[in-house]
Amino acid sequence: MGNPSIDRLRERVRGPVVTPGSDAYDRARTVRNAMIDKRPAAVVHCADTGDVRAVVDFARDTGVDLAVRGGGHSVPGFGTCDGGVVADLSAMRTVRVDPAARTALAEGGATWGDFDAATHAFGLATTGGIISTTGVGGLTLGGGIGYLSRGLGLSCDNLVSADVVTADGDLVVASGKEHDDLFWALRGGGGNFGVVTSFRFRLAPLTDVYGGLMLYEPDDAVTVLRAYREAISAAPDRLGAFPAFQIAPPLPFIPEDRHGDLFIAVVACWAGPPEEGERALRPFRDAAPVVAEHVGPMPYPAMNSLFDALTPPGLQHYWKAAFATELTDEAIAAHVAHAPGLPAVNSTVHIYPIDGACHRVAPDATAFAYRDASFAAVIAGMWPDATANEANVAWVRDYFDAIAPHSQEGGYVNFMAGDDQSRIRANYRGNYDRLVEVKRAYDPGNLFHLNQNIRPEGVSHP
Repeated sequence: MGNPSIDRLRERVRGPVVTPGSDAYDRARTVRNAMIDKRPAAVVHCADTGDVRAVVDFARDTGVDLAVRGGGHSVPGFGTCDGGVVADLSAMRTVRVDPAARTALAEGGATWGDFDAATHAFGLATTGGIISTTGVGGLTLGGGIGYLSRGLGLSCDNLVSADVVTADGDLVVASGKEHDDLFWALRGGGGNFGVVTSFRFRLAPLTDVYGGLMLYEPDDAVTVLRAYREAISAAPDRLGAFPAFQIAPPLPFIPEDRHGDLFIAVVACWAGPPEEGERALRPFRDAAPVVAEHVGPMPYPAMNSLFDALTPPGLQHYWKAAFATELTDEAIAAHVAHAPGLPAVNSTVHIYPIDGACHRVAPDATAFAYRDASFAAVIAGMWPDATANEANVAWVRDYFDAIAPHSQEGGYVNFMAGDDQSRIRANYRGNYDRLVEVKRAYDPGNLFHLNQNIRPEGVSHP
């Protein structure tokens, strides 16, 4: 790619175009996963949809790779590339709330922290993730599991419409009334079909929640996991709660002599009347002696950012994911056997419940196919020391291999590693062939291929 091409791109966009040699280049090319060290020919900090269209046209016409970056949390580092162009949407973060209609329009670079701050001011919310710095776009396009999933459904279930720049540079509105095939595919199909420059969501009344985390001795892990399994299956949909394996960070509510120790935790979020919160969490409190806890009423945005400090930029990341219909005793045994290998305080294993409202959507109603799964496990390997990469990646893989026989074939695309492309058909089950047809209609040349890629020719292996 020569300078004349870059100069033509600069003439078409309002936002900065950062190229090698610029003082801003290293910062512009960096994504959150420090394992990813790529050098794009240009990073365009898109100011608006017009800039996005210009970048898409440029990549298509020159034949270079196109990476699209929203929040930048992609574990495989799909928000950057070598030698291509990056459409960085991080300057497009406006969230506009319509309190009368109970909807919010979020630009493609908004984070869940941006979204929660805007909607909380009106006493409204929708399902976000677990970390507030996560991008609204990436989470939603992959499905969107969060604290409110059991009560409100996935993030994608609350999507009303999307403004999409397609591979030919057109801007279309996808909804249940227009481009409905694209709208279907966007709800779980990832970034395969275009660049979404804005998302419109349905909101629900929510201001404060009751919740937090409770830590138990690792010797009680089997007991806690079995108690959790029973409690969540009978719990009201307004209760979002998941078990986690966690090394204790140096927080004031944890005894100082236990900092750095491994615990089994339950993280709970009661989205009903706060005065009912203690009763809703009682089954977890009674499961085993609680060593330490941070539980109480709090604004929903505070709940949705509890773990932000454990996931700063610059960590090494390698993750694996699995769906399961049941949390069997055999699966529990596999978790308990492998969790003690957690490599750092930043690493964790979460087992999210995705029943309740998630089950009330048909498996072919959106691209997200696993409507029969009750749990989504993620082995989130995160650590600061690059010299430990080989050993820690091996730990994640061994852990995944241990739970795989007790899991369904596919997993949640937002938790997939870069080497999981061979699982793409399994991740979408009976929806895969329809996704291929939508891909052929909107991106026959596979311009949008830096993702968990659905290829227009239907090939499901690297």
